[in-house]
Amino acid sequence: MPTLCESDITSLEDIEDIVQSGDLTRNDRLAGRKRVVPKTRTGRKYETKDTDVPCGDSIIPGTQRIYVKTWGCSHNNSDSEYMAGQLAAYGYKIIDDRLLADLWLLNSCTVKSPAEDHFRNEIKTARELGKLLVVAGCVPQGQPRATYLQGLSVIGVQQIDRVVEVVEEALKGHSVRLFGQKKTSGKKVGGAALNLPKIRKNPLIEIIAINTGCLNQCTYCKTKHARGELGSYPPEEIVARAKQSFEEGVVEIWLTSEDTGAYGHDIGVTLPELLWQLVEVIPEGAMLRLGMTNPPYILEHLEEMEKILNHPRVYGFLHVPVQSGSDSVLMDMKREYCLSDFKHVVDFLQERVSGITIATDIICGFPTETEDDFEETVKLVDVYHFPSLFINQFFPRPGTIAAKLPRIPPPQVKKRTKRLSELFQSYQPYKNRENELYTVLVTEESHDKQYYVGHNKYYEQVLVPKKQKFMGKMVDVRIESTGKFYMMGQLVGRETDGRNVKRPEGVPPPLKKGQVSGVVLQQEDTSLDTTSTSVLTKTDLVIFALVVLTITSVFRMWTIFQNFVQI
Repeated sequence: MPTLCESDITSLEDIEDIVQSGDLTRNDRLAGRKRVVPKTRTGRKYETKDTDVPCGDSIIPGTQRIYVKTWGCSHNNSDSEYMAGQLAAYGYKIIDDRLLADLWLLNSCTVKSPAEDHFRNEIKTARELGKLLVVAGCVPQGQPRATYLQGLSVIGVQQIDRVVEVVEEALKGHSVRLFGQKKTSGKKVGGAALNLPKIRKNPLIEIIAINTGCLNQCTYCKTKHARGELGSYPPEEIVARAKQSFEEGVVEIWLTSEDTGAYGHDIGVTLPELLWQLVEVIPEGAMLRLGMTNPPYILEHLEEMEKILNHPRVYGFLHVPVQSGSDSVLMDMKREYCLSDFKHVVDFLQERVSGITIATDIICGFPTETEDDFEETVKLVDVYHFPSLFINQFFPRPGTIAAKLPRIPPPQVKKRTKRLSELFQSYQPYKNRENELYTVLVTEESHDKQYYVGHNKYYEQVLVPKKQKFMGKMVDVRIESTGKFYMMGQLVGRETDGRNVKRPEGVPPPLKKGQVSGVVLQQEDTSLDTTSTSVLTKTDLVIFALVVLTITSVFRMWTIFQNFVQI
């Protein structure tokens, strides 16, 4: 049976027939709307404060100021030069005032505890000042889980070619850690490419790392944990870097690594083979300095090394660390040579390379060193009177075998260190050198900024008057006085005589301090041949910044509009 509604609806001819005379009119329905109160929304609140962070990224890369600080060896300094160069090439400004910097890049050394302590304190200072941080070098590579490094962005020792990426992420507030080794066909190589942009600390000196890591397993050494096994650069890459450096006004090349003597063992090349190739491209008047080499590997090439060190464009200088005068201690250190091996190296070279300077290192207070062992070390120094001697107290480095051995009481270690230091200070290596004539290559300024510093053929330090025309040139001098670590020289002849002050043959003036090596600036007219990575010009950066700002503004406005609509 149909309902009332059904019967009524079926009889309608038009929908308007539903409205009956007693129903509310349109005006009656609208009149009550003014008394309708909207219900308060109790769910999620949408705010549009200026502090809202958009999902997009508003950091403009390449516009910040970066402070770079380095601890440690010349290899570390070279790494810092490369990192600074890449950052500057991308547009970042490298500055010396850490208080004005937006980010600090700290490149660490793990050889001794004091160096790591300074590094740790610098991190603490940066955090107190609210500075963004990126850390690099051997400390984070060797002990990445150190508590004070947690939350920081890290660049591994073989990842310095990615410093721009890491810095950019750190500026965004992200924590990035890049470790790992560079490999070719599964085999470790020297590291980042040698043709990367760099800013030389001294525009006259190029530091070239020829290999990284070493072949030894010294029981006290933490650097092995960071730099790892030996990885050598091909000779052609090293030679190419040297040639580019001379084209940019460099007059002195330093070869560096954890052990230059081990160079090439992993790629079937020898150190002398590399050195002979380098000598061919060194201009007349420019010089090459060899880095540290351990006795076992230099022993393999003594006769060839004699010829190379006698070459007029190679300094007669070699750094050969002995570490102890006791065979017993050397065995416990796993140094892989005995004292007679070291003496043979020194005696052979001193006999055949006239005037050669031999520098060495000694560790006082190794855990197994007895008084008799120490006396052997004292005797060694007393016999050879090394003109350059680096005396170090033993510091137990975390994770090393020697760190697990019972330590000699610190007062006893200090006593031995003091005695050896007093012996070193007791002799004068430059005594009776007055009136000697030398040709020195001037490349540096003295620490007190009162003189320029040059080095003669034997890499002995000679102070000369601070006259700009001497810098970067070969200068003929006469020795007037001497000290423990230097000789004081005066120009031979008149200053107007061009024969006593000569620029190395074919070498142009050096780059300006702070200028990026390998990058041709558009505003400069230069004929340098460069194959370096391209960099953003100032116009590119401005356009890029405007695009980023526009996108960010549009995104923020869209976010505000969406929040308003939902309310």
